[in-house]
Amino acid sequence: MSNTGNEKHVKVLILGSGPAGLSAALYAARAELAPVVLTGMQLGGQAALTHVIENYPGFPEGVGGAQLGELFQKQAEHFGATVEFDLANAVDFSQRPYKVTTDSGEYTADSVIITTGASPNMLKIPKEVELTGRGVSYCATCDGWFFKDKKVVIVGGGDSALEEGLFITRYASSVTIIHRRDELRAGAILQKRAMDHPKINFIWNTIVTEAVGTEKLEALKLKNVVTNEESTFETDGLFVFIGHTPNSQMFKGKLEMSELGYIKVNEKMETSVPGVFAAGEIADPTFRQVVTSAGMGAAAAIQATRYLEEAESVHT
Repeated sequence: MSNTGNEKHVKVLILGSGPAGLSAALYAARAELAPVVLTGMQLGGQAALTHVIENYPGFPEGVGGAQLGELFQKQAEHFGATVEFDLANAVDFSQRPYKVTTDSGEYTADSVIITTGASPNMLKIPKEVELTGRGVSYCATCDGWFFKDKKVVIVGGGDSALEEGLFITRYASSVTIIHRRDELRAGAILQKRAMDHPKINFIWNTIVTEAVGTEKLEALKLKNVVTNEESTFETDGLFVFIGHTPNSQMFKGKLEMSELGYIKVNEKMETSVPGVFAAGEIADPTFRQVVTSAGMGAAAAIQATRYLEEAESVHT
C-alpha cells in the first residue's frame, strides 16, 4: 500500500467485511495482492449479528456469527490482508485507478470488490430495535431453533415469508402469518403448503403497530387496516420478512443494477465496469446465505487476480 498524502493506493480494495468481503480478502491475499478491506458499519456483516450459525460447513455444533466473522478475518490477515475500520462513502469508476473516498481519506485501487451487502427491511415500529435479538428477528434459518415449542408471528406475504414460516414449524408450536392484504404474493406451491400446514394460521388485512416487552418480546399490538380495530397478540417471536434493500446507494449511476437495486454481475462476478466486481448479498437477491456469499467472494477475488494479471501483461 503506497501513501501519498492522505491518498493510499492498493491493488485490490474490498468494500465490506461480511463473508463475501473476507473470503475475497483471503483469496486476494493468498495471491499476494495485499488487499485492503474497508469494514463498513458492521464488521462481519449481517452474519455477525446472528447469534448462532448452524448451516456453515465445518461447524457441526454451530458457530457464533461474530466468532465466524473473527475467524474469517484472522485467516485473511494471516495471509496478508489488511482490515481497516473505515466506511466508503463515494466512488469514482470513470477512470483507473479507481477512486474510493472514505471517512478517513481517499484510496485509489487497480480493482475494487464490492461486498456491501443488503439490509433487511424493518417495520419501523416502537420497540422493534430494542427487542431485536430478544424475540425480534429477520432470519428464521438463523434463529428458528431458539423458538422450540414457542409461539411465533411472521410478517410478510412473499416467498421468503412463507419459506421461513414453513421452516420454523420444525421448532415452533404455532406460526401466525400476519399480512397487510387479504392475499399473498408468494408462489402457488408455497401458498398451498402453508395453507395446508396444521401449525400455520393467518391473520389478514392486519399490520403490527408496536412490539411489547422489556427484557424480551411478550406481545404485539395489531391493527386491522379495513376495520381499524386494534388488538394485542401474545407471542414469543416476531420474524419480519418484508424484503431486503441492497446497500447500493453510492453505486447508482456508476454500475448497472437491477430494478431492486442489486448490482448486476455475470457468472464471473464482473460488474458493468472492468476491474470492478461484486459479491454476496449486494449481488444476490436469491440465496443470501453465508456459504453462498463466501463462495461469491472467493470467485470475485480469483477473477480480480486474473484481471490484474492481464492488465499488467498489457502494460509490460
